[in-house]
Amino acid sequence: MIEISENAAQQIQKMLAKNGLEGGGLRVGVKAGGCSGFSYVFAWEPEPRPDDEVFSGHGARVFVDARSLRVLTGTVLDYDTSLISRGFIFNNPNAKSTCGCGVSFSV
Repeated sequence: MIEISENAAQQIQKMLAKNGLEGGGLRVGVKAGGCSGFSYVFAWEPEPRPDDEVFSGHGARVFVDARSLRVLTGTVLDYDTSLISRGFIFNNPNAKSTCGCGVSFSV
């Protein structure tokens, strides 16, 4: 399960509209790499792939492949609206450590 905060949902809907993908969703995944072992990846997509898990919240959808879901289960996807560090934030309970950039982590 991945939870989508209200701030994240608003940003997802805004970006989907900007990209002409109303009704689509944000693909969230992980890949090997980054300074801590794994890094988060994003893509705007019109629809989920056949094997995706789809999570909804506050009118937004997030698509996650099965491999990534293993390390993302329990994550809360948020969006920071501060002037200093605007962007998506993963509150991932599976991350043992993160790097300073906030997009790389170890499990």
